[in-house]
Amino acid sequence: MTSPQQQPSAGQETGNPERRGIKKGLYLIPSAFTAANISMGFFAVMASLRGFQLVDDGNAADLQRAAEHFDNAAKAICWAVLFDMLDGRIARMTKTTTEIGVQFDSIADVLTFGIAPAVLAYAWGYGSALAEGSWSHKLGWFLSFMYLMCGAFRLARFNVQAARPRILAEGVAKVDKKNFIGLPIPPAAALIAAIIHFSPMPLIHYEPRYSHLYSGLMMALVGCLGALMVSTLRYSSLKTFGTGSRSARLAILLVAAVGMLIYLFSEYVLLIFVSIYVLHGLLLRLGVLFRRRSS
Repeated sequence: MTSPQQQPSAGQETGNPERRGIKKGLYLIPSAFTAANISMGFFAVMASLRGFQLVDDGNAADLQRAAEHFDNAAKAICWAVLFDMLDGRIARMTKTTTEIGVQFDSIADVLTFGIAPAVLAYAWGYGSALAEGSWSHKLGWFLSFMYLMCGAFRLARFNVQAARPRILAEGVAKVDKKNFIGLPIPPAAALIAAIIHFSPMPLIHYEPRYSHLYSGLMMALVGCLGALMVSTLRYSSLKTFGTGSRSARLAILLVAAVGMLIYLFSEYVLLIFVSIYVLHGLLLRLGVLFRRRSS
């Protein structure tokens, strides 16, 4: 007969169900951040549409209200970038990465970083500043659509590359975790959002010559971002940032400093940081080409 000391506990009899429950709960955390990403994208689209409705009225009070909606939409996209960074990092840290989670994240990115910034750029900029039906207005439609298509293609290519690791010379399959091929879609969307957050007043507010000039520049930016996403330029993934034991404390201090700067001077800091990231892929490629010519 088994003594009380030798009898297995309830947790031992069921194979530690408490731990199993905790493990299952961990799988919900990355999906929760992805859901927050989608909610920010939906909010950005709705705020952009509301701002576009107010722009049509044309008076100063409605334009100011439209600027507030556009600014809120831009902030939502920037918040979504943070949620997108956290869901993948948390999934890797807790080892709860799943195939459905990867696909869920890609669908969320198409909405939040594809459709939302394309609609925001159109509603805030050339959609209202340029005459409807003109060739420049139609070009704006086309560039916004191509931005969305390039972003969707970029996400599809990333999923394929992640599923099929490149084969190294020694015959070992390995995923390049340090670099992305092509500009990732979140910083592309973040640059559009950062510009509008810096100056949320719709372009129709300015004189016609300036509104047309700024509309042309925004259209050119949208087209360039689409081209960068489908390019073969290498961009740092930042996935290894702060993972080393020596750099962990420095990473924490740097993140805290950047977070405070964004809180105090978000209009300037976001625009500067995102612009540097978008440009660094081009600068690295130019540096490689320059070294090849000089050697």
